[in-house]
Amino acid sequence: MSNLTAYLLFFIVLFFIIKKPFNIGIGWTATVGAILALILGVVSIKDVYRVVEIVWDPTLAFLGIIFISIILDKIGFFEWAALHMIELSKGDGRILFIYLLLLGALISAFFANDGAALILTPIVYQKIKHLGLSQKYMLPYIMGSGFVADTTSLPLVISNLVNILTADFFKIGFFEYASVMVFVNIFSLVATIIFTYLFFRKDLIKKIDLEAIEDKPPKYAIKDKFLFKLTWIISAFLLVAFFVGEHYKIPTSFIIGLGAVIFAIASLKERVIDLKFILTKETPWHIVVFSVGMYVVVYGLKNAGFTNILAEIIAKSVEYGNFVSIFTTGFLAAFLSSMMNNLPSVMLVNLAIEEANLPIQTAKMLAYSNVIGCDLGPKITPIGSLATLLWLYVLNNKGINISWGYYFKVGIILTIPTLIFTLFGLWLVINL
Repeated sequence: MSNLTAYLLFFIVLFFIIKKPFNIGIGWTATVGAILALILGVVSIKDVYRVVEIVWDPTLAFLGIIFISIILDKIGFFEWAALHMIELSKGDGRILFIYLLLLGALISAFFANDGAALILTPIVYQKIKHLGLSQKYMLPYIMGSGFVADTTSLPLVISNLVNILTADFFKIGFFEYASVMVFVNIFSLVATIIFTYLFFRKDLIKKIDLEAIEDKPPKYAIKDKFLFKLTWIISAFLLVAFFVGEHYKIPTSFIIGLGAVIFAIASLKERVIDLKFILTKETPWHIVVFSVGMYVVVYGLKNAGFTNILAEIIAKSVEYGNFVSIFTTGFLAAFLSSMMNNLPSVMLVNLAIEEANLPIQTAKMLAYSNVIGCDLGPKITPIGSLATLLWLYVLNNKGINISWGYYFKVGIILTIPTLIFTLFGLWLVINL
């Protein structure tokens, strides 16, 4: 009976998180779900401690990245970058499409996929809408920006909350992770450019009137020159800090938190941005209670035996070699992500890999495969990630209505070949 309760509770909580009836926040929903899981005996206090141990560092690190991204958005850093892409395209709409994908990949790598999708897309929309085009001709640039944000969020631990959770779970260091996934991300980026271009090529604008959308040179987008220059210094500092942190086992959240604190102090000096507003209104603090609450509910599925089933599938695939196990784990993670959201999915598959009792190097290889599946898989359906749901909501408020049917059609056509190409890239990197 408790097993059935665990499944029912999970899907009820997931429904409330996705549909948000009565406008209940995801943090409250996950917290109530966790409390019910305890009361109903689905999980124990010991399980809750285990979950907190797993998620505290990744969650706080993710908050720090989003905080830094918001500040950079406020000072015009991302608009400056977008204007440079527009300038470099020289009015060729097809070249601009590719450049925007490259920019999205860069932003996603260093400022997380959520930042890339939710910050870059409005900038692209704002610039393209000045051309007075119909939605048909705007969609390639909008969809491309949203798609690349997730498909190229593989290279660094900080590029996606999924990455941080997995790297922490398997004790994979920052540079150890990057030594594999930077190369794998190239495969994903190339596949994303090829497949999105082929899909949207007929609707891409051939010639763009740059004067209509580039109302000022890139340098005028910068609202705070001091913070802009500081961005490059802090970025270099963080790169060194990650190297040191990996050697001395310093939590990722401590390093990113230090960068966030430096930005916060510097912004107080300049008084260009409203730090209090960013901290109280725009920084998603609810993600902390959401992470703990949601993963407590997910841990109930582990106790109900669901991860045992996944572990058996994964262990069986390992018997057939790296190629089969990489693709099996990757597609399993992608399917679960598209059906039940990528955040619970990544933990379920991580727990399953752990339960399969595999050699450490094999476990880490499949952890990378899980990351790929949970980063790319959510693009198949609108419910695959919370960022996608929020992205669709933001676009709808701007008058761009992307139906779930259209999203699913585009998602499955673009995601499946990109996923295959990327998993193949992981197999090549592992076997080189």
